[in-house]
Amino acid sequence: MPERNYRLLLLDLDGTIIGREELVSPRVAQAVGRAARVLEISIATGREQADARRFALELGLTAPQVCDNGAMVFDPTTGRDVSSDPLGEERSKRVFSRLRELHLAFIGTYPGGRALDLDGTADEVTRISALDIDEGQADELVASYEGLPDLQVGKVFLPYNDMWAVDFTAAGVDKGSAAVKLAELAGVAPSQLIAVGDSYNDLPMFRACGLRVAMEQAPDKLKALADFVAPSVEEDGLAVAIDDFVLPRLRG
Repeated sequence: MPERNYRLLLLDLDGTIIGREELVSPRVAQAVGRAARVLEISIATGREQADARRFALELGLTAPQVCDNGAMVFDPTTGRDVSSDPLGEERSKRVFSRLRELHLAFIGTYPGGRALDLDGTADEVTRISALDIDEGQADELVASYEGLPDLQVGKVFLPYNDMWAVDFTAAGVDKGSAAVKLAELAGVAPSQLIAVGDSYNDLPMFRACGLRVAMEQAPDKLKALADFVAPSVEEDGLAVAIDDFVLPRLRG
């Protein structure tokens, strides 16, 4: 594989940085620290801003971070959003109404908070997630929105409870679009980005980046795009990926 001047490392959160216990292991924290000496590092997660910021600060990351499955990029030191792609009032109300009809648990998120209803926040919501459903329900929900041009819909595994979520963002908004945005902010090409992930919502990020690492528990679709498959999150696979695969490929 040809050597490139890689500049940014994008890390999924659940199943990559943290496992079921939602803790960063000392080995992973140390490896991320080593990588941070030579790369800018951004967490790219489907979770809301507060969670992404908490783990970014724990790891000492100062580059822009990604939350809401790519719908928001923010500064972890100040908490201020760098950019956001809201769903808009009409789409937010439409998705909320449908999830209520299906009696599914869900949340909406927006810069600085979360919403269980849309009073006063409908035009700010960046991501809506149906939560804690089985994979069959998730597949059915995604399929029911196939072909709609104004929504991006995808499923994601929730390792903390072995259930699934379905995320709704504006069309074209995902971890891949966020990766391109981070590259633009850094003044580099997307081919100079490295992505590490473990679930279906990491597929757009893998397609956008120049080097890709999948975790062992990732679906086959993600592994098929990977340049390296790391051990599972329970085995500190991210640390292995950084030390054995990523760092050796960086120019000195």
